Amino acid sequence: MKFSELDLDEGVMEALEYMHYAECTPVQEQAIPPVLAGDDVIAVAQTGTGKTAAYLLPILSNLNRYRYPTDAINCVIMAPTRELAQQIDQQMQGFSYYVDASSVAVYGGGEGKDFAEQKNGLMRGADVVIATPGRLLSHINLGYVDLSQVAFFVLDEADRMLDMGFYDDIMAIDKLLPSDCQKILYSATMPPKTQKLAENIMWKPTMVKIAVSKPAEKIHQQACICYEPQKVDMVIRVLKQFFGGRPDGFVKDELLRNPDKRVVVFVSKKLKVKDVLLALRKKGFQVAAMHSDLDQKEREETMNAFKAGRVNVLVATDIVSRGIDITGIELVVNFDMTHDPEDYVHRIGRTARADHDGESVTMVSASDRKELQKFVELEIFLEKKMDRIPVPQELGGCNEEEVMQTIHTRSGKSRRNNGQGRGKGNRHGNRKTNISRAGRGGAPR
Repeated sequence: MKFSELDLDEGVMEALEYMHYAECTPVQEQAIPPVLAGDDVIAVAQTGTGKTAAYLLPILSNLNRYRYPTDAINCVIMAPTRELAQQIDQQMQGFSYYVDASSVAVYGGGEGKDFAEQKNGLMRGADVVIATPGRLLSHINLGYVDLSQVAFFVLDEADRMLDMGFYDDIMAIDKLLPSDCQKILYSATMPPKTQKLAENIMWKPTMVKIAVSKPAEKIHQQACICYEPQKVDMVIRVLKQFFGGRPDGFVKDELLRNPDKRVVVFVSKKLKVKDVLLALRKKGFQVAAMHSDLDQKEREETMNAFKAGRVNVLVATDIVSRGIDITGIELVVNFDMTHDPEDYVHRIGRTARADHDGESVTMVSASDRKELQKFVELEIFLEKKMDRIPVPQELGGCNEEEVMQTIHTRSGKSRRNNGQGRGKGNRHGNRKTNISRAGRGGAPR
């Protein structure tokens, strides 16, 4: 479907034409009409599907068409991280170029002047406030933020905000909104706590659910099943080969400093980031870290160095796996398995962007039964077997067939024990039926 077929405001359509946006993505096609109609909307869609435009375009259309206060906050968009808030603000600037709507981005970690600028924007009544929950609450608690006339309340990446512990902050902000405020919730997944949040703040929401897409075909997906102590050495071998040297030999410094090659190494826990960072630095890689403990200035300096090629290996937590568009990344390494297939798609989706080729390598711990099981489930989801990178004998080797056989044997024993020896009153063992409320919804008719 084309944007011209939707009932968007003329000013918004001018901006889309100027940016050469013509075709809607599925989430835009399904979500824009109910948002325009004033419905509460839950949209389950992963990063990269065009979800930001799916709520910004109809909100800006309604702000431009109808009479909203010119000196009040009309829309609040919540985002889990500073980086995503900045990115939403950048898209807002583009989409609103021909629309009379002001915006302010509110997030922590900046300098004193940033806080003052945010305060001024909030007091003047910017039409659209794009904020992280904690920083917006800080301003609210100082007594000069009025949310009584907010017409639109958007939660972007709601599942991540809840994972980061923002449930109480979101509920505190929601209590300050008028009862007729339209609520729009975007989430990559709908776990129980996200469903609970939706039930508590929304009224008869329209459900839009876009199936998780497979990774881009241009990504060469590989896996290395190895024991936990072997992971760092295997990552070093992968990076040496990527930068053009022998994986088990010497790599010239100029190759390691190639500004045209970029890699992201994802680590699930920030406590591991330092260990991986130091191990790579000792081998001569131009490496930096990215995680939630860094302040705003440190994050921006790191990202600028990475984009400029002064750093070409970024060791990061999932803070950069969603919503951050970094061009030129040729390789993504997962130091450990992701929590679920959606997170895997988000991570490796940092490469092969803009129709370029890319590679991904996922380290799977042969020492961790849960990690192995997640890997089995991932390949089932992908409907393919990844190419394997073997562990050489000089690092101790790892026999995947033996590892998997052991796991399957243990799983079989576990299933038999759960199904037997519990007495006549428990014929079905521990089976549970789990029907997702969100899963019963569908796209707008």
